[in-house]
Amino acid sequence: MFKKILIANRGEIACRVIKTARKMGIATVAVYSDADRDALHVQMADEAVHIGPPPANQSYIVIDRILEAIRQTGAEAVHPGYGFLSERAEFAEALAKEGVAFIGPPPGAIEAMGDKITSKKLAAEAGVSTVPGYMGLIDDAEHAVKIATEIGYPVMIKASAGGGGKGMRIAWNDAEAREGFELSKSEAANSFGDDRIFIEKFVTQPRHIEIQVLGDKHGNCIYLGERECSIQRRNQKVIEEAPSPFLDEATRKAMGEQSVALAKAVDYCSVGTVEFIVDGDRNFYFLEMNTRLQVEHPVTELITGVDLVEQMIRVANDEKLAMSQDDVKLDGWAIESRLYAEDPFRNFLPSIGRLTRYRPPQEVERQVRNDTGVYEGGEISMYYDPMIAKLCSWGPTRDAAIETMRGALDRFEVAGIGHNLPFLSAVMDHPRFVSGNITTAFIAEEYPEGFEGAALAPADAVKMSAVAAACHLVRQRRGAQVSGAMEGREYEPGTDWVVRMGDEAREVTVADAGDWLFDVTIGGAVLKVDLSGWRPGDALIDAVVDGAPMPIKARRITDGFAMDWRGASRKVFVRTPRVAELAALMPEKLPPDTSKMLLCPMPGLVVSIAVEEGDEVQEGQALCTVEAMKMENVLRAERKGVVSKLNAAPGDSLAVDEIIMEFE
Repeated sequence: MFKKILIANRGEIACRVIKTARKMGIATVAVYSDADRDALHVQMADEAVHIGPPPANQSYIVIDRILEAIRQTGAEAVHPGYGFLSERAEFAEALAKEGVAFIGPPPGAIEAMGDKITSKKLAAEAGVSTVPGYMGLIDDAEHAVKIATEIGYPVMIKASAGGGGKGMRIAWNDAEAREGFELSKSEAANSFGDDRIFIEKFVTQPRHIEIQVLGDKHGNCIYLGERECSIQRRNQKVIEEAPSPFLDEATRKAMGEQSVALAKAVDYCSVGTVEFIVDGDRNFYFLEMNTRLQVEHPVTELITGVDLVEQMIRVANDEKLAMSQDDVKLDGWAIESRLYAEDPFRNFLPSIGRLTRYRPPQEVERQVRNDTGVYEGGEISMYYDPMIAKLCSWGPTRDAAIETMRGALDRFEVAGIGHNLPFLSAVMDHPRFVSGNITTAFIAEEYPEGFEGAALAPADAVKMSAVAAACHLVRQRRGAQVSGAMEGREYEPGTDWVVRMGDEAREVTVADAGDWLFDVTIGGAVLKVDLSGWRPGDALIDAVVDGAPMPIKARRITDGFAMDWRGASRKVFVRTPRVAELAALMPEKLPPDTSKMLLCPMPGLVVSIAVEEGDEVQEGQALCTVEAMKMENVLRAERKGVVSKLNAAPGDSLAVDEIIMEFE
C-alpha cells in the first residue's frame, strides 16, 4: 500500500480524502494557493506545499506546480478529487512519466469519456441509449443556430470539456442559441481552457439520475445503485438522494448494466459515474460519464457501506475488487444537501466573506454526516466554487431520511455570508419534493420568482411566538437581577405580553412551570415550552414545544428576535401591552429608492459593459456581465430607460450593492 499520497485539490473534497487516507494509515500532502494558506485541508494534512497565487489557472490546475510538490514530498500517488485536474488525461500521463500512481482511471478512459462528443459516440457503440444531438464541433453562433433549428428547440448548449454546470445553456429560440453559444464558449475557455461546444436535444420533464460504477485493473466492474440528482439550479445539483424514488428494479438493472458495459468498453478502472436523463416513462438517455469521484458520492456510501475513496486507493494500488455485483445491497435511504455561499434572497448569487459563525449539527454515525472544508473564522474566497459543506442524512426509509435532514438543517448555524440553508429547509418541507414527484425543472417551476422564504403555517407561527415569548421573559428576568438596585424599586417582569409577527399581533401569557419549563397561553390554548436546551446568548434556541423539537436559529433585535426555522425567517417582537400599543403608532421606515440604479448583486469582477451613457435601453436588454466564483452573470434592464451615468468599467472589482450605472 502507498505510504504517502498527495491530494491535488482543496476544500471539502481534500478533507474527505485525508480522512480515509488517515484511516488507512497513509500520510497525506496538501497543496494550497495564497488564498488557502489557512484552509482546513492544509491544517489536516501531514504536509502542505504552496503552489501559487489564488486563481486556479495559476495554482491548482498548473500541472508543473503539482509535479514539483510531488518531488518535494516524495508522494507515491495523487488523488485529484473532483474538478481542477481530475479529468485531465495529460495530468495522469505526466504522473505516469514521474512514476507516480494516479488515483483514478487510465488516461485513455479519461480522454474518451471526458470529451462529451467522443463519449456519446462510444456510448452508442456500446449499446447505451443516447440523446439526439449534433456530435460535431460548432464553429460559431450562426452555426449553432442552424444546428439547433435542425435538432428542434429546446436544445442544450454544452462545453465539450465541461462539468459542474459551467458552460451550459438551454436555448428555446434563435436569439437564445446565439447568446448561449457565446456565453458557454467564454465560460468553457475560462474554466477548462477548452472552448469546444456541442448541442443536443433538451428532454422536457427530465429527471437526472446517475449510476455509480467501480472497476479494477483486472477486468472486474460493478455498479453500486443510482443517485437522483434532479433538484438543480442553473444545471448545478443542490440536493441528491440515493436511491431514486422514481426507478423500479428493472430500470435500475438496465441502467446499471449499460453503465458497466460502457465502462468496460474503455477499460475503465477506479470509481466513475454514468449520468442519464430519464423521462416520465422511464426511458433513459446517456448524458456523460464523469471519470472521477462525484461531489455527491456520500449518499452512495451511506446506502451501500462502501468507502469509495478507499476503493479508489486500493484499485490504484493494483488490488482486485473485494466484492461482486451480488454483494451490492442497497440499505435504506440517504439525502445530501449542498450548503452553498449563495444568497437565495438575491436570486442565489454568490456571497463571499468571513464565516463569523459556523456550527454544523452534531454528526451521528451513519445518520448525520457533514463533509466540509471550512471552519468558523475562515473565509469564503471569490476564486473558487461557493460550496461550504455537504450535509448528509440516512434513514431506513425516504421519509425518515427527510425528517433527519430537516432536524440537521435546523441545527446548522452559519453567519457572516449569504447562504442557502433557508432554501434547503424549504425544499425538505415542499410537498412535491416529499412526494418524490420531481424533475430538473423543480426549482424553476416551484420558485419562478426566486426564493423569498418559506411560508409559515398558522400553527407553527403560534409555536414560534410562544418560544419567543418564553425566551424574552428569561432575558427580562436575567436583566432584572442587576446588582445595586434601590430597595423596593426592583424590576419584576410581568406575565402578559404582546407578540407581533408581521401584521399579526397575539396576546400572550407566560407562566413559569419550573426548571426552564413554561406554560404559554395564546388564544386560549396552553403550549408547553421547554427551554432546557437553551441559555441566553445561544444563537440556537433548541426548544421543545408540546413535546416536539423546534430548534430555532435566532439573533437579538430591539424588543425581540429575528428567528429562522424550516426556511421561514421572521422578526418576532415581544412587548408589554402598553409598548405594543405605542409601537403600532410608529411610522414605517421605508428603504431608499434604488429603482433608477443598477446595483451589483454580488461581489464580483466586471467583465464587460454593454451600454454607454446616453443609450436608451429596453426591458430585458443586457447591460453588463459580472463574473463571480467562475460563473459569468449577465445583468439586464428591468424596464425601459436611458443610461445617465456609468459608475464602473470592465476590470473593476465591485462589492455587493455597489452602483454600476444610473438611469434618468
